[in-house]
Amino acid sequence: MSIEVFNEAGYPGVNEEMLLDVASFALQAMDIHSMAEASIFLVDEATIADLHVRWLDLEGPTDVMSFPMDGVVPSAGGGRPDADAAGPAMLGDIVLCPSFAKRQADVAGHGLGHELALLTVHGVLHLLGYDHVTADQEREMFALQNEILADWYDDLAARGVEFQPKPTGPAAFPTAADREKLDKLVPGGGIPPLGEPVEKPGDDAGAPGKTEPR
Repeated sequence: MSIEVFNEAGYPGVNEEMLLDVASFALQAMDIHSMAEASIFLVDEATIADLHVRWLDLEGPTDVMSFPMDGVVPSAGGGRPDADAAGPAMLGDIVLCPSFAKRQADVAGHGLGHELALLTVHGVLHLLGYDHVTADQEREMFALQNEILADWYDDLAARGVEFQPKPTGPAAFPTAADREKLDKLVPGGGIPPLGEPVEKPGDDAGAPGKTEPR
């Protein structure tokens, strides 16, 4: 996998190596082509708030946004089961806001590292075509997210690597309902959105990386 991290947030306590590790593990778990590419951007709240309103027409900052490349769901049997197979390609961009994630982590009762790992896996699944618009989609996506995240911690233990302790609290491997409850305590997060841009007159600024408005 070729994954790049662009840390533009300047927020303390972010382990970029951990983000690369969990993103790579998630893509491998989904059997994605080994030459697939993705980018992870770490930004401040003002930046993600700007993206939030520009692309989703929602005010305020949020925790994570995903911007899949238009029409691309690369897989070697991976991605959504109903997706067309494809070779190596750019999957898209994941945008994380560490300062917002820290507030969510504090409320959920675990550390920033775990929250960012969870959000990264969630973002990866969005890049691969998963969504949570319907109840069935929510159950499928969050179950898969939690399975990958738990397996990643097991894989770290097998490799003798530890980025942060595996949390055991009830919000560590949340359902969609759990994240909805979190959203009431930390407005703007809860269930991370997919970047489905709304093109506005005179707005020629795209998302991070190579993604352009569709």
